[in-house]
Amino acid sequence: MMQLEATNLTKSYHEHEVVNIEKVAFGAMGLEGLIGPNGAGKSTLMGLLTRRIAPTSGSIKLSTDTGTKSLNPLRSHEVARIGLIKTNQRIQGFDSLTIRDSLRLAMTPPDAEGLKSIFAKTRDSDEVEEKVSYYVEAFPFTDREGHARSGGEKKLVDILRCLIAEPKLLLMDEPTAGLPDDITRKVMNMVREKVASGAMRVVVVEHDLPLIWEYCDYVHFLSEGSILFEGEPDEVKSNRVVAEKYMGV
Repeated sequence: MMQLEATNLTKSYHEHEVVNIEKVAFGAMGLEGLIGPNGAGKSTLMGLLTRRIAPTSGSIKLSTDTGTKSLNPLRSHEVARIGLIKTNQRIQGFDSLTIRDSLRLAMTPPDAEGLKSIFAKTRDSDEVEEKVSYYVEAFPFTDREGHARSGGEKKLVDILRCLIAEPKLLLMDEPTAGLPDDITRKVMNMVREKVASGAMRVVVVEHDLPLIWEYCDYVHFLSEGSILFEGEPDEVKSNRVVAEKYMGV
């Protein structure tokens, strides 16, 4: 069991309220999508859930088989350590590390993370190398033994770092923007396999509606800072409010 729940969550900037959510839960429905128009508050919500942004009010809790933990007192790096991480919407590469070293670093235990830990014997080295090779060789990097070169390659490395870390819940903020269609499909198929295997839960924030309809099991619709509708993809597609506010129908 894994569920991230926010209750009475608000965020205001200079008396302008950008998020006002009575209740929303992520993680119980497999591969979930979060959609909404520009300015709806999606990225702000992701920042609140990962504690990169402090809420004006409300509570955020992460429930697992071992119990329920309040995230409100935690900092973003502490949230990451208990298994809730987010891809970077803006590319933030480790330019000093090769692609393989970036992935090795992502596999280190949270209390050992650091450049010196890449080759520390905290995990079976054969297991690490096997997993790193699987991810690196699955994609056509220009130099698999070297550094990520293009913006697209750096973004892909960020996604793979998150997948190889296998968090309890992964928030993917516009993960495939700027990636070629074939790479996008390969990434999303990999994500779907991870979720189906029970390795993690995933929430995808995307403007690419065909991708959401194809891959997600459940979709949340956010508009003007509030969750207005939730349901399976076919239910969301046919909802009048979603059609009027987002799809221009």
